[in-house]
Amino acid sequence: MILLLAKRILDLVVSVLLLVLTSPLWLIILIWIKLDSPGPAIFKQQRVGYKGKAFTIYKFRTMVPNADAVMKAKIEQLKKEGRFDPDNFVFQEKDDPRVTRSGRFLRKTSLDELPQLLNIINGTMSLVGPRPEVPEIVEQYTPEQRQRLDMPPGVTGLAQINGRSELTLSETIGYDLEYVKNWSLGLDLKILLKTFWVVVSGKNAY
Repeated sequence: MILLLAKRILDLVVSVLLLVLTSPLWLIILIWIKLDSPGPAIFKQQRVGYKGKAFTIYKFRTMVPNADAVMKAKIEQLKKEGRFDPDNFVFQEKDDPRVTRSGRFLRKTSLDELPQLLNIINGTMSLVGPRPEVPEIVEQYTPEQRQRLDMPPGVTGLAQINGRSELTLSETIGYDLEYVKNWSLGLDLKILLKTFWVVVSGKNAY
């Protein structure tokens, strides 16, 4: 409990500081997105967080407005046909036609994740943790995979520093379960430091 409190304090201090430092950049990004394609500049989506509680995640929009509906329809169709394979399912395909011009840059630099600072401040997310998943995927979890929900979801995590968009859903879950089972403040700090270098390199981000 004390360690989780320390994690929460770290989240608040860092996220508030980053929010203040990046606030001028927010305005530039918001204007760019609106000029680049029609639709809202902020993307909102229901995700499943700590202990299975649903919440709204915030990101700068990087895709066409109906991209979320297209992905949900794809998942439902694969499930209906019995072809949904979590071991090989990849959410973000390279050269995805749904991604806008501004979106490609925002994804490459991870700037699309900035609005999640608001999620950290309101307590629905943490700096480090398993990535929060959409309900349609969580419904398919095995009992072991549901252990992914035993820690607050994070903006970054082991999966993000070990492959990012190149990972299949199964591989991502594997890294997240490893994080949950071995969590410590030291591990969080190590992931945060490595995340910085991964973001700077732009490797496996699209």
